[in-house]
Amino acid sequence: MSVWPKISDIVKSVSDGRVSATENVNKALKLIEEKNPEYSAVVSVIESRAIARAEEIDKRIAKGENVGRLAGVPFIVKDNYLSFDSETTASSNMLKGFRAPYQATAIEKLEAEGAILVAKANLDAFAHGTSTENSDLMVTKNPHDKERVPGGSSGGSAASVALDLVPFTLGSDTGGSIRQPAAFCGVVGVKPTYGLISRSGVVAMASSTDVLGPLTRNVDDAGLIIDVMSGVDPLDGTTIQGNSEGYSNLNASVKSKKVGVIKEWFGEGLDSGVAEKVKTAIKALEDAGAEVVEVSLPSLDLALAVYYVVVPAELSSNLSRHDGQRYQFSYEGAKDLDESYEQSRSIGFGPEAKRRIMIGTHVLSSGYYDAYYNKAQTVRTKLINEFNQAFSEVDIMVGPITPTTAFKIGELSDDPLQLYLQDIYTVSANLVGVPAISIPCGEIDGLPVGLQLLADQNNDRILLEAAKAYEEINS
Repeated sequence: MSVWPKISDIVKSVSDGRVSATENVNKALKLIEEKNPEYSAVVSVIESRAIARAEEIDKRIAKGENVGRLAGVPFIVKDNYLSFDSETTASSNMLKGFRAPYQATAIEKLEAEGAILVAKANLDAFAHGTSTENSDLMVTKNPHDKERVPGGSSGGSAASVALDLVPFTLGSDTGGSIRQPAAFCGVVGVKPTYGLISRSGVVAMASSTDVLGPLTRNVDDAGLIIDVMSGVDPLDGTTIQGNSEGYSNLNASVKSKKVGVIKEWFGEGLDSGVAEKVKTAIKALEDAGAEVVEVSLPSLDLALAVYYVVVPAELSSNLSRHDGQRYQFSYEGAKDLDESYEQSRSIGFGPEAKRRIMIGTHVLSSGYYDAYYNKAQTVRTKLINEFNQAFSEVDIMVGPITPTTAFKIGELSDDPLQLYLQDIYTVSANLVGVPAISIPCGEIDGLPVGLQLLADQNNDRILLEAAKAYEEINS
């Protein structure tokens, strides 16, 4: 049983004066103080600003003012979101000490509706990873088993929700980094349509696949947070207008909906226990009135290879700005500019960042651009066409999130390829820009399993309503 009610109930109690925003913030700060030392989900706390904002909200409510749709709700963001009165490190030594001069648009929108940022969550450094073991600051532990990873790269955000530190957190999803940790930690994680939520003020990984989204305890809460954060932002030219109905006040129904089971995701490599839980969930959707059919996406087996060409190429470009000359770590013993560049990047970046920079630089280099990057983009277009064709026949597609349940800390640390394979069921949604959600669908030996639902571009409301329908069936 959660110590936090649904977000709409929190807002009502604050707006009615039954609970103050200050009480909620102090409650969240106390929970972080009590639980975080054991699990290392949070890297920094924003105490004084959070308390000051809560007191201001309480004063406005006392005057009879409408504070907003998230009045007095504390939340945590992944530490790659720029935020006031705190460092933004992206859990990398390269950005230790960096204090942003402005906030991410997503945080600004949430605060405009009365939400209160209380802390920053751990992640794989620069969001490169699937376990949160690549953080330069700490290793986050899975709330269901402290010997296991919480997933990544938004592992701290997922663990914070599972630990009940706050009602919701924010993560980023470049290839599964919200959905995979949501599955491992047993919470709801949404990757919206590409461009639905502004990326302004978030440390870039791969600009054509980066998406921001919420991690919550239920689908209604996720819909409300997306409702607040979505929409066009002049600071991000890729943003789009969302659904005119919004993403809250969801109808929970899959009746008359056509659900496509992705054939390619139920082959070799999928743990039999995970497959069984996912198939049971699909049967529950069918029993609730959905028409279940099998769909095939022939190029899906190439999605992971495409991802690990396209994304390193983009991140090698994005990380080139971290050169030790401006706002980040800078090697002080350099004799000249060349040595400053070399040593600042050699020391500041961790092994995984370096690995991805080298892959990305290689596939973009003269003589290899056509052989790798151009071919990857061609296959990406083929994947988009296959998804478009599938969604002309079905409303929702369904499958697993991860091949296994959460693995042990250190178990795959020396095998980058096995870590990359954790993304096998999640990267395609990012490559083609469609929305996807992870929702808990049972446990194996006490470890959560996630069900993945996908919808066509800008059909996030349909996705959330189908997820809510399953949530109600499964509750």
